[in-house]
Amino acid sequence: MQRKDSWLLPEGIEEVLPDEARHLENHRAKLLALFACWGYELVDPPLIDFLDSLLTGSGHDLALQTFKLTDQLSGEMLGVRADMTPQVAKIDAHNLKQEWPTRLCYVGTILHTRGDPLEKTRSPMQIGAELYGHAGKESDEEVICLMLDMLAMTGLLDVHLDLGHVGIYRALSKQAGLSSDQESELFDVLQRKAKPELQELMAGYAIDPDCKQMLMKLVELNGGKDTLSKAKLILANADESVKQALADLDSIANTLAQRLPNLPISFDLAELRGYHYHTGIVFAAFVPTVGREIARGGRYDNIGAIFGRSRPATGFSADLKLLSALSKQQYYIPRRDMIFAPYLSDTALSEKIRELRAQHKTVVQQLPGQVGSAQQLGCTAILEQVNEQWVVKPVA
Repeated sequence: MQRKDSWLLPEGIEEVLPDEARHLENHRAKLLALFACWGYELVDPPLIDFLDSLLTGSGHDLALQTFKLTDQLSGEMLGVRADMTPQVAKIDAHNLKQEWPTRLCYVGTILHTRGDPLEKTRSPMQIGAELYGHAGKESDEEVICLMLDMLAMTGLLDVHLDLGHVGIYRALSKQAGLSSDQESELFDVLQRKAKPELQELMAGYAIDPDCKQMLMKLVELNGGKDTLSKAKLILANADESVKQALADLDSIANTLAQRLPNLPISFDLAELRGYHYHTGIVFAAFVPTVGREIARGGRYDNIGAIFGRSRPATGFSADLKLLSALSKQQYYIPRRDMIFAPYLSDTALSEKIRELRAQHKTVVQQLPGQVGSAQQLGCTAILEQVNEQWVVKPVA
């Protein structure tokens, strides 16, 4: 029996209506053209893939977000992609197999079992770019600059960049000799910035006092450029990998400040987004009107190992639907002019319509017995016969 409310959609699943779809498609084309100008080639991973491929790298953090189903042909477990990054890494590692740096970009709908607490959609349109085959901070700088260019093309103002480095916490945990359970416990507390809980937790850890102090101070290491100066003092007894991570953050921030002197940059050394996935620099972009990041990324080396080739990698992603909605607040894309053509069995009229469409003009032809005038259809011009010639005239 058909439901009375069969027009309803599942929670967090949206339709895109003509005006929004036009704006979204315009935005998609502009951003892909931008990526192409930077040398990033478009790939199109499948909507459904084997579950173990989807749950590689970042996918492990998305296990609960992935819709799962059984393949009726193979009997294998499949998943609907909740993140396209592992699939793009598979294309680089298994299909392309290049030794030189590879730049890839992508755009497509992904599906989540649950919506984000601040953004209720479960079907974002993920757009992003990935750079494989280079382990230096220069490739991190490139993808950050590309992300900022993308946001500038979106028309967003007051973009703020936040930088972190998951390698600092990972190295301090290793130096302190934390067990995997302790590392996970502490990770959870640091993410919530819960200082009283952090003090209580650390009091129960039998670890080196210097390591304990450094881990406890991580939660305080956030703010402007002086954060790095404080970190160098507080983490003076950390191992060399921590000092190198701080040097890399400092170098990237200086490069960005030279290229984009008006860009506000902050640091958060307890920001561990994608901790089980990222291996180095992490970054996110914010605007004042949105309560969460509008684009994010970072380094995730060795993700291709499961696909046969371990490659350094860095990249970013965003929700194109969100960017399009935010950009619509900045500027409006007018509708294309539409020409109304009458319904007649006339060879000259048919030829004129073909000619106009070949010139990329929009021509809407009347249907027999239809309801709706040229004005009601949104047409701004009409085809009329003048001296046995079909000409375009403004709608009266």
